[in-house]
Amino acid sequence: MEIALVILVLAGIFIVQSIKVVPQQNAWVVERLGKYLGTLTPGLNLLIPFVDRVAYKHSLKEIPLDVPSQVCITRDNTQLQVDGILYFQVTDAMRASYGSSNYIVAVTQLAQTSLRSVIGKLELDKTFEERNIINAQVVAAIDEAALNWGVKVLRYEIKDLTPPKEILHAMQSQITAEREKRALIAASEGRKQEQINIATGEREAFIARSEGEKQAAINNAQGEASAILAVAEANARAIEVVAMAIRQPGGELAVQLKVAEKAVAAYSQVASEAHTTLIVPSNMTEVSALITSAMKMVQSSKA
Repeated sequence: MEIALVILVLAGIFIVQSIKVVPQQNAWVVERLGKYLGTLTPGLNLLIPFVDRVAYKHSLKEIPLDVPSQVCITRDNTQLQVDGILYFQVTDAMRASYGSSNYIVAVTQLAQTSLRSVIGKLELDKTFEERNIINAQVVAAIDEAALNWGVKVLRYEIKDLTPPKEILHAMQSQITAEREKRALIAASEGRKQEQINIATGEREAFIARSEGEKQAAINNAQGEASAILAVAEANARAIEVVAMAIRQPGGELAVQLKVAEKAVAAYSQVASEAHTTLIVPSNMTEVSALITSAMKMVQSSKA
């Protein structure tokens, strides 16, 4: 009975040692008598108990690795406190097991040295502006060396860049000065635009006034011309009416009477003015001669 129990226990141990179930996204390295045998893939795997053993277990998932903070010196001799995070993935379980005694420590140290090298080539202002370039250069430097460790570096991200307090104060002063400069420039641009708008408005107003004055002068000239034309047409019409009236029977007598009346009225007006000496012609027939001359002119115009 005891022998059967011992055999059962040994069988159980044998089964446990021979059957290995590897989880998804994992790779187990197997050694046979201390020598690399192979890599177990996810699923059920069989081993020879007490001969084969699982020496290393690796996760094939993407692993975030916090890179410790360190002091880097820029090209212009400024110290920066830099820390970041590295993302990598095991791609070759065999190399990850035998390529380095500790690939995590190796990747971390290489990330720090690569970062110091990249930062040392840049000036302080560039380190804040070109983070993507820094990240890409660090990844390229690490990935080249990490191939022998069975590790693929996916990306590196700088979490924080902290310059000394004196540099921070100087940068703050510079930012304040830049903002004040932009404010002054904006104010001057505003005043400039205001003057331009005022000058433009005055020019347009002057043009509008001149156009109005020009149109007013044109309208006045056209009005005067129309008035003169209307007066001339009225005089011509009056003369035409008078001429037609003269052509009528008794028209000449009416003209003689009208001329005589005008002559008498003119003499009367001259006589009525103060301090006026009126010399009456000795021969009053001159008045009739004047009337006769006027009538001859009327008759010649009729002809």
